Amino acid sequence: MDLKIIDVNFFTTEAVASYLIETGEGPMLIETGPDTSFENLKSGLSDLGYAPSDVKHVFVTHIHLDHSGAAWHFAEAGSTIYVHPVGAPHLVDPEKLMRSATRIYGEDNMRRLWGEVRGMDKDRVVAIEDGQVINIGDVEVKIIETAGHAGHHHCYLIENALFTGDTAGCLMAGGPMIPATPPPEIHLEKWNASIEKMREISPDILYLTHFGGYTDVGPMLDDAAEKLEEWSEWIGERVSAGKSDEEITEEFGDYFRGIFEREGVSEEVYQKYDLMTPYHMNAGGLIRYWKKYMLPGS
Repeated sequence: MDLKIIDVNFFTTEAVASYLIETGEGPMLIETGPDTSFENLKSGLSDLGYAPSDVKHVFVTHIHLDHSGAAWHFAEAGSTIYVHPVGAPHLVDPEKLMRSATRIYGEDNMRRLWGEVRGMDKDRVVAIEDGQVINIGDVEVKIIETAGHAGHHHCYLIENALFTGDTAGCLMAGGPMIPATPPPEIHLEKWNASIEKMREISPDILYLTHFGGYTDVGPMLDDAAEKLEEWSEWIGERVSAGKSDEEITEEFGDYFRGIFEREGVSEEVYQKYDLMTPYHMNAGGLIRYWKKYMLPGS
């Protein structure tokens, strides 16, 4: 596989990757990053001799804006965008997606972080299913449904490389493995099943959107699963004790920061994680999970 990693430089380096793969039909991309870093992605393509209009096939693992927010640029340039069936309608008409994101991030942060998101022509968006195989020139892409982080999440298997989106967690610039557990769709049982599915595939390498390729596959998946279990138990104890969301979130902030302090992570690296998977988002997703699925009567 002829693969290039493009760092889209989303406010910092080594935070969001777009993967360019050469095919017999020209380059394809996995992940686009957000609209706010599109010019950086465009520059990265130019460095490789391409313009957005040269990219005829774009796969997004899910429709969260740090993964798919710039996909509309490629659709307008003539690309086909491949996405989970649940996510496809929201690429065509992103109004509901943007309302949901605005509730989470707030009006002030939406344009600063994510920029503009336009709807796409429905003919440019292809919904793809678990187990389906898409052939792009001489490259075979197998679709692996991996719910848990979101209900509309796919991983993509090419040769024996697995492009994991957020299912295998985030590992940036030598920092620790950190799962991203934002609201509103975290579901730990489904996530654990997705991790087990990845173990069964036994890929040679994991390509994380946040960030890069790693060959220590088994230990990484174990670490992601262990952190999810630890965090869930930590949050669950406090939800069950009747603590407020605000109290839990503040306490989780100290717990989260402690992970980095124990590993001697620099402030510069910590800020990458604070950008991509901040403690208050992780707490919010797990608090919602516990209240929706785990409390008696839920």
